[in-house]
Amino acid sequence: MNEITAAEQVGFPILSTLVFLPAVTLVALVFIRNDRALRRCALAGAVAVLGLSLFLVAAFHRGATDFQFGEQVPWVPSIGLSYHLAVDGVSVLFVPLTALLVVLVMLSSWSAVRQAPKAYLMAVLAFETAAIGVFTAVDLILFFVFWELMLIPTYVLIRVWGAGPQRGRAALRYVLSMLLGSAALLVGFVLLGVSYRSAPGSGGVLSFDLLALMGSTVPAPTQTVVFFLLAFAFALKAPLFPFHAWLPATLLEGPIGMAVFLAGLKMGVFGFMRFVLPLVPEAFAAWSWLIAVLGVVAVLYGALIALVQPDLRRLIAFASVSHVGLAMLGLSTLNAQGVQGALFLITNLGLVSTAMLLAAGFVHQRVGSTDLAALGGLAQRTPALATFALVASLGAVALPGTSGFPGEFLILLGAFRAYGWPVAIAVMTVILTAAYVLVFFERAFHGRIRSTIVEAAADLRAREAVTAGILGVAIVAFGFFPAAVLNYSSASVDDLVRRLDPASTLATED
Repeated sequence: MNEITAAEQVGFPILSTLVFLPAVTLVALVFIRNDRALRRCALAGAVAVLGLSLFLVAAFHRGATDFQFGEQVPWVPSIGLSYHLAVDGVSVLFVPLTALLVVLVMLSSWSAVRQAPKAYLMAVLAFETAAIGVFTAVDLILFFVFWELMLIPTYVLIRVWGAGPQRGRAALRYVLSMLLGSAALLVGFVLLGVSYRSAPGSGGVLSFDLLALMGSTVPAPTQTVVFFLLAFAFALKAPLFPFHAWLPATLLEGPIGMAVFLAGLKMGVFGFMRFVLPLVPEAFAAWSWLIAVLGVVAVLYGALIALVQPDLRRLIAFASVSHVGLAMLGLSTLNAQGVQGALFLITNLGLVSTAMLLAAGFVHQRVGSTDLAALGGLAQRTPALATFALVASLGAVALPGTSGFPGEFLILLGAFRAYGWPVAIAVMTVILTAAYVLVFFERAFHGRIRSTIVEAAADLRAREAVTAGILGVAIVAFGFFPAAVLNYSSASVDDLVRRLDPASTLATED
């Protein structure tokens, strides 16, 4: 696998700048005491990261399978560790997506977070540093370090700024679940590094570098063990049924900002694409049927449970489980359409899930609850909020012309190609999603006003309107122009598919 260095492309270490600029902003906040100046400084740092990430995307060479903007410095050479950052078509769009979500979270919480705003903003920026590190690290152990660092700000955000009475328990449950997955992840990475040492051409040295590991072959028995270790860790993070128990409580009890990061950034599915598919392709192909079964079960289970949820946040949590199942079904197809669709879908969820959660947050700020029984008639008092919620709902339903449609269409196309008519059961997700999303919209925004609080509700404020406008435009724009996303990832996805089972490779070339 080839790599183009950052010095060749842009002349400076752009990925390191993106990773550590939020941390530098975090340090600057320590010395600011005025709340208004504090928020402006944090937002300026987040906007700078977003602008730099858009420059990264503009400078990216589309149509190339190479890793780009590479930076590599020896870290612990004696055991093969290095500080190595790079992006390809699979990961490049997650950097601006992360930066965008951070900006939107800051704007939406501008007046909503009154308790210790400095600590809140510092926690958000710390999460941004770790998250961008996860999406850009191509040394396995460096990836693991960033993966673990995310737990600290996540726990703090849920524990301190959560809205529910059980937020402490939800935060602890989340951290313990992730640590269980991290143990499996670390063991799997160590096995890959040790396996590389005995591979031809390795010189008998350890290596945890993704590019080096992609150029070697892992023995079949080791592949199977590594597959299950990594699959468990990433399925827990995604979360994929039946490893989803932590998600509903976390989204219900935690702050909206943290819910946006957990539901909008599908790092578990990304982990499958970044490490499992390219490093243990034979094992993934052999067990793809299991991934497909779990995916279809998750699609139906999540949608059916979402259909009966009385609370909007829990509805979004189970909808997320359903969408993760659909993405995993796409990966299991072993063909370019399914894998491309899965990547598009999880990118789209960064927009649609964020829009749904921010709409829930705006409702909670005005009504004090996201229980559908306490709502009704909101559209009469908050037409702009209702319009925003409608656009988000249509994106979640995957209506043609919204960003939800291309990913789901490609996944179902790939699934029919791989499995034939039996996979038609997964199409039910379209009907079920429409049912629970439209029922939510009808009960929350239409009908008669049943509460004096709803009667007095104010419409979107200026900053909230800007947030809603950005997301609404993005949902529609990527629905009409999906090639803006697909052109970045197509070459890298084709390369991933070629690494899978030879039979799938021949099918892709037909």
